[in-house]
Amino acid sequence: MSIWTSINHLPLTQRYVQVGEWRTRVLETGAGPALVLMHGTGGHVEAFTRNLEALARDHRVIAYDFPGHGFTTHADRDLEIADYVDHLRQLLDVLDVPSAHLCGESLGGWVAIKFAAAHPERVDRLVLNTPGGTMATPEVMERIRSLSQAAADDPSPERIRARLEWLMADPSSVTDELVDVRRGIYSQPGFADSMRHLLCLQDPEIRARNLVTDDELRSIAQPALVIWTSDDPSGPAGAGMAMADTLPAGEFRLISGAGHWPQWEQPEAYDRLMVDFLASR
Repeated sequence: MSIWTSINHLPLTQRYVQVGEWRTRVLETGAGPALVLMHGTGGHVEAFTRNLEALARDHRVIAYDFPGHGFTTHADRDLEIADYVDHLRQLLDVLDVPSAHLCGESLGGWVAIKFAAAHPERVDRLVLNTPGGTMATPEVMERIRSLSQAAADDPSPERIRARLEWLMADPSSVTDELVDVRRGIYSQPGFADSMRHLLCLQDPEIRARNLVTDDELRSIAQPALVIWTSDDPSGPAGAGMAMADTLPAGEFRLISGAGHWPQWEQPEAYDRLMVDFLASR
């Protein structure tokens, strides 16, 4: 299914809002309690397009490109987790959202955890989708860095496809359209330099000072759903189970037949988990 086939019947708005120094791309649809969707390293809002219809039935869904990512302003300095947390805080202010459900994938989950620990009054529920922030595996970090920077330096179909296929359990999940969308982003003048700044979190020393602590996890009282997958290349499901056990109101669910993007590879299973969790009391 094409990205647009899945969303072109929705009352969507795409706009750019100024959030501090960042001209930020924001996609919105639906009405109800706010639900903010946050992508991973090198990602963009299109990662969640297969989920918008189901999630927008009962929520004001807000997806946005992180600083330095997508079509938001490029980064001209290294960005650490505090930069993303501060940007999210300001974005919620600009969009007049006092509090929201946060759903973060990979880097997005890392940011969601840190945001919830720093600003608990602004978070309703958390969905942490194969979240980063608790592991520092050298071979995984190097793989992310090498594939991502190669794709940004040479945004050819082959390089882009190699980066995307690493994320998926089934390489055929990487459609030509998804490759083209990412090529359009990575081909922007200056994006390769921006990517170098985004990948600072794959440096062992920088990553170490940004990692999620057990004290931060234990401080989060809100209900939190940790989603892991059968074929996640970033780490074993046990890491997600440990996170859910440490969160005071944590739950763990496993999605089979998916890699690092279950929201793309297994959208129906992902949507059911999300909808049921957000509706539970």
